[in-house]
Amino acid sequence: MFREMRRKRQALSQEEIDLVLYKGTSGVLALSGDDGYPYALPISYVYDGGRIYFHCAKSGHKLDAIKRNKKASFCVIDQDQIVPAAYTSYFRSVIAFGQIHIMEDGPQKQAAIQQLALKYAPEDTPAGRQKAIDKEWSALCMLEMQIDHVTGKEAIELLRRKQEAGCGEV
Repeated sequence: MFREMRRKRQALSQEEIDLVLYKGTSGVLALSGDDGYPYALPISYVYDGGRIYFHCAKSGHKLDAIKRNKKASFCVIDQDQIVPAAYTSYFRSVIAFGQIHIMEDGPQKQAAIQQLALKYAPEDTPAGRQKAIDKEWSALCMLEMQIDHVTGKEAIELLRRKQEAGCGEV
């Protein structure tokens, strides 16, 4: 169902994919938008090892698109170092494909927003984070992306660097 990566030796391991998704702070969510146009938007997120969570308002283009078609992709760029002399970039990125569900009020939604709050405000106290969540709770919509397929890839130059450091093969 999903295409095989063309340059397989540049593929990231599942461990590397997880690391990119855990440490990233934003990505681009791609949905099927109005009139057949793709709708891609930058968005913050949190990854729990199997699912990706997003927050949004309770109405808008994003929710309309999800209600029409739950299938989505989400891309996180971990590195994009431009190398002008070589006419290239040293990149590392991950793309997840899956289906997005609108979370209903309840313990799962509360747990997801807690994860998001902890990621983006780790220095705040649990009480402080909960106060911020409670303030926005009535206007808050949480989205859960169940991952069906995920790939990661890096520039061949980064792969070579790992090999030289004794961390992998080319």
